[in-house]
Amino acid sequence: MLRRWIFADQLGPHFLDDPHQPVLLVESKAVFRRRAFHRQRAHLLLSALRHRAAELNDQAIHLRTETFREALRQLDDPVEVCHPTSRRARDLVRSLAGVTMLAPRGFVTSPADFADWADRRRGTLRIEDFYRHARQQHGVLTGGTEPVSSGQKWHLDARNRQRPARDSAQLDIPPPPIPQEDEIDAEVRHELDRWAAEGIRFIGHDGPRLFPATRAEAIVRLRHFIRHRLPMFGPYEDAMLSADPFMAHSALSSSFNLGLLDPMEAIREAEQAYRDGVAPLSSVEGFIRQLLGWRDFVWNLYWYFNAGHRADDRPHGRSVPGWFTNLDADAVRARCLSDILAGVRDRAWVHHTPRLMVLANYAVQRGWHPSDLVDWFHRCFIDGTEWALTVNLAGTSQYADPGKMVTKPYAADGEYIKRMSDYCASCRYDPKLGLGGDACPFTAGYWMFVDRDQARLHGNVRMLRSVRQLERRADVSAMAAQEKERGSRAP
Repeated sequence: MLRRWIFADQLGPHFLDDPHQPVLLVESKAVFRRRAFHRQRAHLLLSALRHRAAELNDQAIHLRTETFREALRQLDDPVEVCHPTSRRARDLVRSLAGVTMLAPRGFVTSPADFADWADRRRGTLRIEDFYRHARQQHGVLTGGTEPVSSGQKWHLDARNRQRPARDSAQLDIPPPPIPQEDEIDAEVRHELDRWAAEGIRFIGHDGPRLFPATRAEAIVRLRHFIRHRLPMFGPYEDAMLSADPFMAHSALSSSFNLGLLDPMEAIREAEQAYRDGVAPLSSVEGFIRQLLGWRDFVWNLYWYFNAGHRADDRPHGRSVPGWFTNLDADAVRARCLSDILAGVRDRAWVHHTPRLMVLANYAVQRGWHPSDLVDWFHRCFIDGTEWALTVNLAGTSQYADPGKMVTKPYAADGEYIKRMSDYCASCRYDPKLGLGGDACPFTAGYWMFVDRDQARLHGNVRMLRSVRQLERRADVSAMAAQEKERGSRAP
């Protein structure tokens, strides 16, 4: 039996064919030299890898080297590895003698099955169509070939756009269980301190480990979510509360992306919660759509459009400013942006609405380079992965691939943020205003975006109303001048 080389995002038992299979684990210090990762992200990656090595004990060879190539040179026997999750890692594996690459794991739909589906579409690929196909193919929340909902609807978004009551500071649910750090975490923290003293740079604040580093910890969080948090997930999945960063979200994305959990096991547990009456269909369907729909769709698009969305980068885009890249939340006066940037700084995590509708929304409005933003999200977020960010962030939120994945850019004005959060009530800016000292930077930014990109947006049916409104607005040029005056300063 060949030794199985497992990367730090392939740590679950489903990446082995035999529970007793010999394993190779490699820590590459060069990965952390190349780019400045969030300190908590670096901690979780090393902690998870070392916890897996401790679990496997003598079954694994655990090497700490400068590069992956250096580690492979220390082995005499050939190894095999499951298909990596990035093109860089795939190309590395292909270049190494004595390494066999197997099919991908950790996703529900294989690249071959996805390509067969996509090739038959003969047009733009839509996540709604893929999600329906995947539900039918795997028999998830179906009765025969139809969805289990009484209205015969495949997704229940209309039920999942609620905002908590105005006087609610937090949802009335228990928070996700936080792992207990151990001696491995202490060792990792000490080593990262030493690396920093040697000149390896990190960003963000260090802090207690908030996310699972072992499969056992991930299972505890999954089951806690299914029983206590999933029922409230659906209605408020798009809402934001300043005092409740986790809301009803599972906070399991890093566990899936480290390979600690198999997505299908989570899908089946959620489905069973609906059938047992533990959670309503709208919540269960919303959670399953994130895994079976969004996650599998984005992963497969990353490989199907092999050139990636970075090729569509804006040739004249603006650089991401220093206050943003350095997580300088204290320099920002816009309350939503300051609080959410602080969340990244302090936890390396915020849920999907602040990511898309605040951080990425602000970026697309100002025309920042999508590839620079992808790099920032990859380094700063605990669950950052190239395959997800290249497609979803660059393609969806930054609209760098008009027509490949989405029918509408993820851009919105301050009124949307007011409707979906409690941020605006105590903010110095007024979401109704796009001009003046009290103007909301998101309201001004939205109309700047529509004006700047109207040639690309003109044929988009879902943006037609905004483009037509633009023609009746006389203040857009003044908004643009106001933002130009601001330059790269924090709002």
